[in-house]
Amino acid sequence: MKIETIKIRNYRVFQDVTVEDIPNMAVFLGMNGAGKTTFFDVFGFLHDALQTNIRAALARRGGFSEVISRGQTGDIEFEIKFRPSLDEPIITYQMVICLLPDKKPAIKKEVMRFRRGQTGAPWKVLDFSYGEGVAADGELTEYKDVRLAERSPQKLDSPDILAIKGLGQFKEFIAVSQLRRLIEDWYVSDFHIEEARGVKDAGYSERVSTSGDNLALVAKYMYDNHKEVFGEILKAMEKRVPGVSKVEAQETEDGRIVLRFQDGNFKDPFVSRFVSDGTIKMFTYLLLLKDPEKHALLCVEEPENQLYPQLLFELAEEFRMYSEEGGQVFISTHSPDFLNAVRLEELYFLIKKDGYTKIHRASECKVVRELYEAGDLLGQLWRQGLLLDNRSESFRQFVSGVRRFVHTRV
Repeated sequence: MKIETIKIRNYRVFQDVTVEDIPNMAVFLGMNGAGKTTFFDVFGFLHDALQTNIRAALARRGGFSEVISRGQTGDIEFEIKFRPSLDEPIITYQMVICLLPDKKPAIKKEVMRFRRGQTGAPWKVLDFSYGEGVAADGELTEYKDVRLAERSPQKLDSPDILAIKGLGQFKEFIAVSQLRRLIEDWYVSDFHIEEARGVKDAGYSERVSTSGDNLALVAKYMYDNHKEVFGEILKAMEKRVPGVSKVEAQETEDGRIVLRFQDGNFKDPFVSRFVSDGTIKMFTYLLLLKDPEKHALLCVEEPENQLYPQLLFELAEEFRMYSEEGGQVFISTHSPDFLNAVRLEELYFLIKKDGYTKIHRASECKVVRELYEAGDLLGQLWRQGLLLDNRSESFRQFVSGVRRFVHTRV
């Protein structure tokens, strides 16, 4: 799956934002408070709404009044355009959330439609309002299937339940079920070092959780079922964390799983609570990125925290490789060292003005593009304060001098 466009209206700092032509790997840069975490939370919110309902997802964030943009009235809206694969039609999913007269949230509009190319006529697969609507039946693998499909009336148990959740469980609504599975597979990292260090009861877990609390169980699964992949992880750990020669998930006498890291300089291994935060985090990222089953979307905030700066270039390359192998990756960062490994077309920056945030493509800024093409790395430009909104006064003050600088270098 590849998300191509996302539109957000009245969701916290995003009063009206559109991000288009999103690449497989996208990096989001901004000052503190600009909205990087909020942007990722859009995907977390949709994931939570699918797992539970709109009311619960809003309540987890303080309720409708805390989520809607400050000073705004009306509805919260999302629209996402994506392709399940390169040879399939563009799918647009739109959702509008409102408050009912009794102050309970409801889904005012939920529409899913297919489009053949950017200009072809759209055909609705699903069209719901306040828990009632129609959905297309059958396996919609081609554009003509959508156009000719029968659409049957349906009713949900409550107006705060997503139609893609209710109908996605039934085999006759295959296209809706596919969208549901895609959103369920979104991974929005909420990693906590201390949870990753914790000792877990013996059990079974195939994929790293968003908090990392099942790290030892996943390590054991990878060792037992994907030894070759686990060997690649160990080689990377040996290369990036001096002294680490072995990692194992060991079951204790009382039936718990604990991670042990072997340092070549010592006879006995260290348990995870005695190794550095950076070691734990690097091991977690490697387990996540080397997972044979890629997440449809991987969102990671500030991967540079607790990591040695020289490791960030290789980590950025591994995120890119992950995106090229089938899983789209969104990353937020403050790190110049990480940005030095980022390509211009992958970078977006967030600018907050008058209480609301806009998202801009770095490649659309002429001066930044000229500097990048002249050989400057994006991390260097970030350190120099050049990744700014091209409408700001401070940016205009730089333009004449920077252009002369570019001219002399070229």
